[in-house]
Amino acid sequence: MRNIVRFNWPFFALAGGGVVLGLLLAPALPPAFRWLLYAGCGAAALSTLVSLGASYLVYDRSRLYHLDWLTHVAVPPGGVVVNINAGFDETSALLHARFSEASLRVFDFYDPMRHTEASIGRARQAYPPFPGTETVLTTALPLADHSADLICVIFTAHEIRDAPERIAFFGELRRALRSGGRVALVEHLRDGPNFLAYNIGFLHFHSRATWARTFAGAGLVLHAEFRPVPLVSVFILASRTDDV
Repeated sequence: MRNIVRFNWPFFALAGGGVVLGLLLAPALPPAFRWLLYAGCGAAALSTLVSLGASYLVYDRSRLYHLDWLTHVAVPPGGVVVNINAGFDETSALLHARFSEASLRVFDFYDPMRHTEASIGRARQAYPPFPGTETVLTTALPLADHSADLICVIFTAHEIRDAPERIAFFGELRRALRSGGRVALVEHLRDGPNFLAYNIGFLHFHSRATWARTFAGAGLVLHAEFRPVPLVSVFILASRTDDV
């Protein structure tokens, strides 16, 4: 949660400043407008606190980063695990420890000209990349055909806002999967629970229907879907040519 505030501080500063300004201006207004402004300030403060509380429960208090949900995926000794991030990598060290007998490759597809989320730029300045991280293009991953046993895309793919680019990216993942290999996609969804938790912030996520269209367009099929913690969905994907 600390990192969320750190990397998105302009939003929180704007929200806090707006609430303070509203409270200062309210006494000078007629009663009806005064209480309307008080209500707006209260709603803004409550929404911000709820989103921070939800983030704290999901990221700090759950076992999400223990990676227990990867028990659904088997990687043979000597296999290849690929982890793909968009400028901020919290999971490569965890994957390296979990799959210590596998070879780990780490890709970063962040392009400031195409992926314009300002918080990512702040995160990149604060944390160095995992050793050996390779800078890649979403549409041309440096992976041989049928070479990867597991490809992890954790809180990353929603940064690809353009639908054709997103389909092309997942097509690259499908191309790189070995027979029996899996893609593990972890995302918040643009749905009711995430709206209640993050208010208009949920618009930064993609809907389940959008993800389903992406999978189908890329030739991937859904092998498993579950929520390891509230508000977070895991999609385990396989190549359409595999027996799922």
